[in-house]
Amino acid sequence: MPPLADIFGAEGPLQRALPDFILRRQQLHMAERISGALEAREPLVVEAGTGTGKTFAYLVPALLCGGRVLISTGTRTLQDQLYSKDLPLVAAALGRPARVALLKGRANYLCRHRLERTRVQLAMESLEGRDPWLARVERWARVTRTGDLAEVPGLSDSHPLWLEVTSTRDNCLGTSCEEFARCHVATARRQAQEADIVIVNHHLLLADLALKEDGFGDLLGSADALILDEAHQLPDLATQFFGANVGTRRIENLLEAVKQEITAARRGSAGSRRIDAGRDSVPVPPAAAVAAVQSAVEGVEEAVQEIARRLPRTLGRAAWEEGDAMLERGAAALAHALDALRDELESEGAGWSALGARAGELAAQTERIAAVSELEGVRSLEVTARGFALHLLPFDIADRFRALIEARRCAWIFTSATLSVGEDFGHFTARLGLTEAATVKIDSPFDYERQSLLYLPSGLPQPATPGYVRSMLDAALPLIEASRGGAFMLFTSHRALAEGAMLLRQLWGASPPYRLYVQGEAPRERLLQEFRADGDGVLLGTASFWEGVDVKGAALRLVIIEKLPFASPEEPLVKARVDYIESQGGNPFRDYQLPEAALALKQGVGRLIRSERDHGAVVICDRRIVERPYGRVLLSALPSMRRTRDPQEVLHFLRTHAPAERP
Repeated sequence: MPPLADIFGAEGPLQRALPDFILRRQQLHMAERISGALEAREPLVVEAGTGTGKTFAYLVPALLCGGRVLISTGTRTLQDQLYSKDLPLVAAALGRPARVALLKGRANYLCRHRLERTRVQLAMESLEGRDPWLARVERWARVTRTGDLAEVPGLSDSHPLWLEVTSTRDNCLGTSCEEFARCHVATARRQAQEADIVIVNHHLLLADLALKEDGFGDLLGSADALILDEAHQLPDLATQFFGANVGTRRIENLLEAVKQEITAARRGSAGSRRIDAGRDSVPVPPAAAVAAVQSAVEGVEEAVQEIARRLPRTLGRAAWEEGDAMLERGAAALAHALDALRDELESEGAGWSALGARAGELAAQTERIAAVSELEGVRSLEVTARGFALHLLPFDIADRFRALIEARRCAWIFTSATLSVGEDFGHFTARLGLTEAATVKIDSPFDYERQSLLYLPSGLPQPATPGYVRSMLDAALPLIEASRGGAFMLFTSHRALAEGAMLLRQLWGASPPYRLYVQGEAPRERLLQEFRADGDGVLLGTASFWEGVDVKGAALRLVIIEKLPFASPEEPLVKARVDYIESQGGNPFRDYQLPEAALALKQGVGRLIRSERDHGAVVICDRRIVERPYGRVLLSALPSMRRTRDPQEVLHFLRTHAPAERP
């Protein structure tokens, strides 16, 4: 096989396969560093600026290394792109066919058992003919090879039927299921274990590492390398997976399943007949044992009701301290009740042991929340119209994540466009325990000095001032007019987003000059699709539009950032983490809040220039980036764009690159 320089170079296999492919020295450099890490089986952290071509830079070494490679992404969209487009293309260009498997979380796959159960239930209720989606899914189920519900045209994962025909870790029957031989999740896992390259996502990978999906084998298995794209998401995701969550929904699902078993058992003769509860036939427990399980169920229900009485009356997320002083004791009582239920279920043998294991897992998580040290993590509450949830997020996961890496002698490659603050990777590597990993920063090949302009307006009030959003819009409207639309307005809160949309509609009146696209008024992908097609639209978004959004070409030529993206100090996790860092002798602003804001700002600014042909301006309206000493840190994290505070200069730049005015 030719060296990497020949593969990526002129007349190489990639250029022959892709006429538009051009050699980028940054891409070659990244591929060489990854190839070395794969060979040495060492960890490597790579920040690759926008336009580096990082996907090909890791796919080529992955295909050439001859080992078994897992590639993990931050989104299912990128998963599908890698599997359906990028990997087949690169493999064909290199002449290196590989067995490739796409593996998603179980919530993406049809569960045949639950589909049949749903059909029977609706038939009993005489509702089967009223849901055309069920009939459509049943027709598809007869022909699908993968069971991936994304194959069903028009079926959204928010549709109620989706939840009814997929399984969770709690309600999956595993190897006891009568459909296990045809189970799509089991088949997908088996194919993944036999493949050379497996494409997963971070949620699935972390669930496998942290929770160990019982009955479906080890996902990592004998992997020689893991490549984690969009790795900037990992610290927060890993914190969630290494924490604990217990809610009424999971408890109610467990209790409902137990009650079904109790009902089925009571229909049989005590200890003499056998029943079929959707699994292999199992002995019916004696009446006394069934009564003991029923009593344990009632104990759990009483404990749940007791916690509900200790919670705030208002809906939403809240700090643990907003609950009753007896909340901790209530959580401990719930853990004890779940433990008692587990003991009763497991004493009845194999037929009830799966339910006992579920009760035991809930008990362990509840006990961990109840007994957590104030230095281990932060607890919070969530109250909804249907129930509640108790959460625990650990402050520090570095030791645990590092242990996962050290337990497997394989290469771990972490890559993203936003991993460093300036030249410093310390914030990212410290959170994941990667302090010994090699790091490399690869700048974007784009000519930011020529293609873009960073405008820092003067005269705006402080962000905390009443009426700030209106002042920000007053400064933004001339810029939107100069660029003739094609603008993103990125907000740091839903409240500011709603206020901005309301004010903009008031200012523009009944005949707006440009079509307005507002997050929450349509699905995200539809908003983006229509924004791209429009070409002159104005899109207002918050957190989910700061990253992972790719609008190439002239449709996006102006990005307006309302405020520096500092996390709210009143948010329970932020407040608690600040207290924790102070207790450890650290500086919360320098060590946590500032680098987090710098990385988020870098993501937002990165929405603008997505190709060599893009031009546009970024406007940061928050005056603190100029007036406060920490502004230098934030600016150092951004690409090397020309800066100006002159409104005439930015208006001229926008008019120069704006498309011709439409009739």
